[in-house]
Amino acid sequence: MILLPQVRGVVRHRQVLDTLVRRDLRVRYARSAIGYLWTIIDPLAMALIYFVVFSYIFKRGSVGYQPYVLFITIGVLAWQWFSSSVNETSRSLLAEARLVRSTNLPRPLWVVRVVIAKGIEFVLSLPVLAAFALVFILRGETTIHYRIVLVPVAIIMQALLLVGLGLLLAPITVIFSDMPRIVRILLRMGFYATPIIYGAHAAPPVLQKVLLLNPMAGILEMYRGGFFPQELNIPSIVSAGIITVITLISGTIVFKRLEPAVLKEI
Repeated sequence: MILLPQVRGVVRHRQVLDTLVRRDLRVRYARSAIGYLWTIIDPLAMALIYFVVFSYIFKRGSVGYQPYVLFITIGVLAWQWFSSSVNETSRSLLAEARLVRSTNLPRPLWVVRVVIAKGIEFVLSLPVLAAFALVFILRGETTIHYRIVLVPVAIIMQALLLVGLGLLLAPITVIFSDMPRIVRILLRMGFYATPIIYGAHAAPPVLQKVLLLNPMAGILEMYRGGFFPQELNIPSIVSAGIITVITLISGTIVFKRLEPAVLKEI
């Protein structure tokens, strides 16, 4: 029930939300020669580096399912959306302090707009991923499994998780100025604590249980399920769903309680 007023407020101002999202995307690529392609180039460059390191230098073929370049590209693209959203939602109230203070728009809207804008960038990168997949399908190195239908579920779950984290971090960042530094450190640690460059199967049994507490582990499994059905772990997906709901509710509660203090600070 605590989510309903927040949801109604955002839905009621959906046209404003649409305008803000369009503004964010335009500003981001206004002076760029190749536009949104930078969003794809960055994670693909990182995926290529890890592919070379683990496939040719360390020669650890068991670290991820084959074709490994497809496996790691899915993970890096999803993480790009996660890390960029967490970084920007944590600063969303400070970045728009004047508008937050001077308008009557529901304040969670400033968090939601970042998640949607970054989500659109992620969706625009999927054709590149599809091209990779098509190449490996034509070469007979992979096939499309019916579990590809889980991709929209993964997108929705990741969006809700990011909104919950944003609602949790945005007001804390206003009050606690060291929070952006803490977020950066946690994201660096989170990259390696998430099965992005390795599969959960490659982790020791004890760490596999710990990964159940990382919602991005289950979300990544849903993204990869269409090409790597052996990666799908039902307990991990169920855990990701539960933690996502808890994070969303906790973020809503924290945001509502800290909102008066935030308005005084900014």
